[in-house]
Amino acid sequence: MVVFALSRWPGLMPWNFSAAYALMFCAGVYFPKRLVWWLPFVTMLVADTALNWYHHTHYGTPMFSTDLIGNYLAYIAIVWLGRMFGPKARFLSLLAGGILGAILFYLITNTFSWFFNPFQNPEYIKTFGGWLTALTKGTAGYAQTWEFFEKTLTSGGIFTGLFAGAMKFMEALGPAEEEEAQEKEEPAEKPEPEPEKAEA
Repeated sequence: MVVFALSRWPGLMPWNFSAAYALMFCAGVYFPKRLVWWLPFVTMLVADTALNWYHHTHYGTPMFSTDLIGNYLAYIAIVWLGRMFGPKARFLSLLAGGILGAILFYLITNTFSWFFNPFQNPEYIKTFGGWLTALTKGTAGYAQTWEFFEKTLTSGGIFTGLFAGAMKFMEALGPAEEEEAQEKEEPAEKPEPEPEKAEA
């Protein structure tokens, strides 16, 4: 979680190329119930606060924007998606789940912007065409939304593959390590005592 937070440092990764989508999905898959709904979100909130402060002090952007709400709604959906899988799921199933999580993030965040932030783009009208504009073209003055989606989808697949692959690798090593530990713990067999000779 600490490494993930550090990876969000500005300029370290391409825009919208993030481990966040895979992290949230894998948290849903692997984290126990007592951690899954607070640890990733607290980490994300701390990282977002630090990022917003950085952009606020350097570029004068506001500390909070409504788009952040859409992001966290998407993260909740991705964690919920991860809870539908299990640690024993096949690697390819987990990889597909991570990619689906990235698609959910794209759909939810851009739909949220289309519905709640029409002032950012006059083409964000409340029609099916306006929604398609939000999903493909995006806000004027920025890269088109589909370009962001490409990086979201790619990073979601790559980081989910890395996280799930690492967990599968550790699971494969687990039984061998347990067997070695059991062999060390088992006491050496004591020789059976010789029968006593009857005295004459």
